[in-house]
Amino acid sequence: MRKLSADIIYPIQGAPIQEGVVVVDEDGIVLKLDIRSNHAQEELEIYEGCIIPGFVNTHCHLELSHMKAKVDTGTSLIPFISGVVSQREAPKDTILAAIAAAEDEMIAAGIVAVGDISNVEDTFAQKSKGRLRYYTFVEFFDFLQPSLTESEFKKYKAVYDALVLADGHQKTCVPHAPYSVSANLFDYINQVNTADLSTISIHNQETPPENQLFMNKTGGFVDFYQGFGMQLDAFEATKQASIKYAIAHMNPRLRTLFVHNTLSTAKDIQAAHAWSDRVYWATCPNANLYIENRLPNYRLFLDNDARMTIGTDSLTSNWQLSILEEMKTIAKYQSYVSFETLLQWATLNGAKALGFDKDLGSITVGKKCGLNLLYRLDEKGSLCQDTAIQKLV
Repeated sequence: MRKLSADIIYPIQGAPIQEGVVVVDEDGIVLKLDIRSNHAQEELEIYEGCIIPGFVNTHCHLELSHMKAKVDTGTSLIPFISGVVSQREAPKDTILAAIAAAEDEMIAAGIVAVGDISNVEDTFAQKSKGRLRYYTFVEFFDFLQPSLTESEFKKYKAVYDALVLADGHQKTCVPHAPYSVSANLFDYINQVNTADLSTISIHNQETPPENQLFMNKTGGFVDFYQGFGMQLDAFEATKQASIKYAIAHMNPRLRTLFVHNTLSTAKDIQAAHAWSDRVYWATCPNANLYIENRLPNYRLFLDNDARMTIGTDSLTSNWQLSILEEMKTIAKYQSYVSFETLLQWATLNGAKALGFDKDLGSITVGKKCGLNLLYRLDEKGSLCQDTAIQKLV
């Protein structure tokens, strides 16, 4: 049994506790929340800073970890995708070593669960070790080419079938993005995901050409596909934002995690909320800066009571895999988002989005949520650019 105390504890579900104590058993399960004055000082591990639950990283591409610093920053999404496609291949031992090292990095950064995108099987052996809890999103594309739908579905369905779940892990088939998935492929995916308590994810409104494609069939994606010898003859512009196309073809009974949302407007957010009451939003601010030099307008999400979560994206599009660093970026550029709000996004909201909130996301009796210490806070006890993290449990 351990009794951990700090200047303040943020249970997330419940009010902060000044000079609080978290009692955990040898397995890290929370037994009690208390205050320091109820315990003999010699029984306590006392820390400066605040104790919070383990972080939930709702969007990552662990399998791309070997590509760190290989793709230039600030190019915008389409050149970035081209860079990934052209440089993705590497010796298998290089890929596997990078995956293991990236997982080590996430664990050291206080992350306890990950929503991870898989296009291939490279991460599956590492995930089977059970060091982190994973929700694996096996991602499907057919590049808006109906002639490719059946063969591409079979290819990625084989990846999905190959993943044997470790205890507590989950998996679903998911569409990559509106600009890369035909209506037919959406139908195939929907036929696999039949459990209402499943979560799916989709990249959403990350770059201006995405909406341009759907509004009037112009923009960079037309040229991008033509560069690969693919015409968009079967595609017709919807005259609406890309998210409208996505929600027209997805299942509203599933939890849906829209990822990036850099260009989402208030009307887009409202349309998604009207479509389903199971919508979550994943923001990956450092990846947005890495690729597009832009961030979402978080005020729009706050004003519309959006359930925000935080992801890191991959080491191809980020300098590190740290939810704390994502929080710092939001606090630096849009400081109206409060520390307490960021904590909610980084923990409980993420756990709920992945369906892991029975065990994770809040310091609650009975949960094995992980415990992190944030220290070097500012004079008000809030997040600053010098804030650091220590994983306690």
